[in-house]
Amino acid sequence: MERTVTAAAPLELLRRRVADDPVLAAVPEGPARRGAVRSAVARAVRDEGLLLPPGALATLVRELSDALAGLGPVESLLRDPAVTDVMINGPDEVWVERAGRLARTALTYPDAQALHAAVLRVVGPLGLRLDRARPYVDARLADGSRLHALLPPLAPGGPIVTIRRFAAVRHGWEDLAASGAVPAPAGVLLRDCVARRRAVVCCGRTGTGKTTLLNLLLAEVGDDERVVVIEDAPELRPGCPHVVRLETRPPNAEAAGEVTIRDLVRQALRMRPDRIVVGEVRGVELVDVLAALATGHEGCMTTVHARAADEALVRLEGMALLAGLPLPAARAQLGVGLDVFAVLSRGPGGQRGLVEIAEVRRRGATLGVRELWRRETWS
Repeated sequence: MERTVTAAAPLELLRRRVADDPVLAAVPEGPARRGAVRSAVARAVRDEGLLLPPGALATLVRELSDALAGLGPVESLLRDPAVTDVMINGPDEVWVERAGRLARTALTYPDAQALHAAVLRVVGPLGLRLDRARPYVDARLADGSRLHALLPPLAPGGPIVTIRRFAAVRHGWEDLAASGAVPAPAGVLLRDCVARRRAVVCCGRTGTGKTTLLNLLLAEVGDDERVVVIEDAPELRPGCPHVVRLETRPPNAEAAGEVTIRDLVRQALRMRPDRIVVGEVRGVELVDVLAALATGHEGCMTTVHARAADEALVRLEGMALLAGLPLPAARAQLGVGLDVFAVLSRGPGGQRGLVEIAEVRRRGATLGVRELWRRETWS
């Protein structure tokens, strides 16, 4: 005879039965495991002869799916469309960013081992490892979010996990003008840069809107141009008609098979591109991007972490030097290849937006920037 469950003790009994389910134990980690958890809950309810209210059953399935097939407690944050970043600073400390503001949550993990196991559940099926031999990992989750994890002894306080999420809403120029993120005159100037095939670099700190702006710029590219987009993780959603997407590949558990941005830029040059777009330049791949610009691929775009146009120029010079270019050659190629910096930042209230547009100016052997537009106020 079935009995209705409302007390905590029978629910805990169901949790234990699902955790010990031999059929579920035989299902490997991966996308299919969530479905296996739902089936295991149904078997546990049937075997115990229990009757759960629909709301309680849905809550139990979600809770067990998160615990046995996902990242555990923080899965609830990943279902919140307002969340842009989740930061786990050890098992007892979980922070979240919403609308540009950080806040500590009440979520915790039982211990460091439980947090480590949660990360392994999502990176293991991707062929990645996270152990003492390789105590860090970068991975892309099923919803496109980017996960980074670091283990002790590199993180003495316990595993540190950072999850970067990407907005599902595509913003237009009118939306950003209305919010004040990209005032109308600045938007007109940037669209003109794309039409004139000027090389544009979007720069700013993490979470300032570089990817959003780059998406808008790509949408201005006409259907008579072939665009090759190269990324570490698929953050961009280009709106241009003719686009080819390439994605890097991390090394596998045996530290083999890595494909870098530099490798893909070289491949892109053989794919008849009109424009090459690199999600972000961080190092020696800059030299290959500059080579593409020098061989007639005008209008290329990328992003770089920097707080201002002149700082971005210095960072790019440093990347070229790391790649082995002498300083005069680095400056000459940057002066020929780069045209415009679009700088984004955060306002005093946490709002994100464009603060500066500057063009690259070469004077003899030196490089500088000339301001084309600057934000006067965040109001």
